Amino acid sequence: MDVRRFGRLRASGMSWAEIGRETGCDWRTVRKYLEPEAPTGPPRRVGRTHPEKVIAPYTGLIDAWLVKEPRPRGTVIHQRLVAEHGFAHSYQRVKMYLAEARGRLNPVAPELHRRFEVLPGAQAQVDWGDEGVIETPTGPLHVYSFHMTLSFSRDPFCLFTTSQDLTSFWETHVAAFRHFGGVPASILYDRTKTVVRRHVGRGEEVPLHREAIAMASHYGFAIHVAAPYRPQAKGRVERQVDVVRHGVLMGRDFDSPESMQLAYDAWLPWRRAQAHRTHGEVIALRAEADRAGLLPLPLSDDHVTERHLRSVAKDCLVSFEASLYSVPWRSDRRPMRVELRVRAGEVQIFSLTGELLAAHARASTRGTWVVEEAHWEGLPDGRSSASLVHELAAPLRPEAEFLGARSLAAAVSVAARPLSDYEALAVAI
Repeated sequence: MDVRRFGRLRASGMSWAEIGRETGCDWRTVRKYLEPEAPTGPPRRVGRTHPEKVIAPYTGLIDAWLVKEPRPRGTVIHQRLVAEHGFAHSYQRVKMYLAEARGRLNPVAPELHRRFEVLPGAQAQVDWGDEGVIETPTGPLHVYSFHMTLSFSRDPFCLFTTSQDLTSFWETHVAAFRHFGGVPASILYDRTKTVVRRHVGRGEEVPLHREAIAMASHYGFAIHVAAPYRPQAKGRVERQVDVVRHGVLMGRDFDSPESMQLAYDAWLPWRRAQAHRTHGEVIALRAEADRAGLLPLPLSDDHVTERHLRSVAKDCLVSFEASLYSVPWRSDRRPMRVELRVRAGEVQIFSLTGELLAAHARASTRGTWVVEEAHWEGLPDGRSSASLVHELAAPLRPEAEFLGARSLAAAVSVAARPLSDYEALAVAI
């Protein structure tokens, strides 16, 4: 409002207070702009100054974490800021910043679901986590995490593996049962091929894998299969996959699955000492009732064995999962078929009559040669050949001792002999 337009009121003898009531301004403001030495320009807006937020020096680091992992836990971020970056303020500061940053960097539509509860020992949920490729001293290695969570207490189990095949899947179950000290009454799964034999339509009975039926029968648990495209049905273990990934793996480098397992084992007591936000109790205390309700372990473990038919190649090697395993050459009969019996850490090779031919440790990476030298003992190695005239044979060049990826013929040295030698040989014959 231009107060100067009311200058005539002052000239007519009105007081500052009367002019202020007429203009709707404070009388001090009227006097400031109607006095002879009043400023000629409009008033300058003075903005309020805010002190720098305590979270400001760490926003770049938090934003980088949010870009890499869209939904990290605020408690984990606060814990790492305190332990590794010297943050000396409360979790509330981190929580307030995350509320703004998550929506700005990773907007996620809300998902609705109905919550349910179970009795102690009544249910466990199982899921896989894909942890990507890590660099090891022997090369890149793809690592997966197997998770089993007791539904009543949210007591977790995690095991890092390099395979998701049938034998690895059920061997991790055996390790989980030993960890919990018992077997849950039922286990909830995705429609994974290690549990479900084939996919069927909604509402139809799901045919189960025969090895899944055998394991359930041996240990006494029931198999439940979640509805398709409904991860909320087993949200307890789905959440646990994220908790482990953010609390153990995020922002750290590992060179082997064993180092990842050690990091998880060191973190697990801290996790079990926390009060779960859903049931409000300490996980370890609530787990006592959960484990007490589990079924007892059987007297012996059941180990799943995969069976495959393979042909033995001319070099006495059998191919399985892009790796090669040796068999004794003296037992090889051309052509020859064998049966492979595969467990989580072992490959056994049997003849079709049931004779054990060889047993090898299972290759951890594809393309590995698993060869026992005794299986090849007595076979020609391709680096020497018989000759009728031994004294005339020329020695191989040194580079022919190890050919690598080159052809054998390219490294064989050819001797130059005079014709008289051949004539003498012909007369002798």
